[in-house]
Amino acid sequence: MKHLLSTTDPTVMAFAKALLQGEDIDCFELDVNMSILEGGIGIFPRRLMVSEEDYFPARQTLEDNGIEVEALS
Repeated sequence: MKHLLSTTDPTVMAFAKALLQGEDIDCFELDVNMSILEGGIGIFPRRLMVSEEDYFPARQTLEDNGIEVEALS
């Protein structure tokens, strides 16, 4: 799995996941349950992961739709 996106904005995460699902790219959201530890104030970013073979198509899909992705790693 490769890290594609980090955000504290739930709308960006939902949009990114919808775009990837529309392209048949599987993705997995990490740190969803951190709100229990932070008290629900949204200070810890959620991470979006994709498989290594889907990384570049996923990156291109998000960039084409105005979502800034993490630097290449």
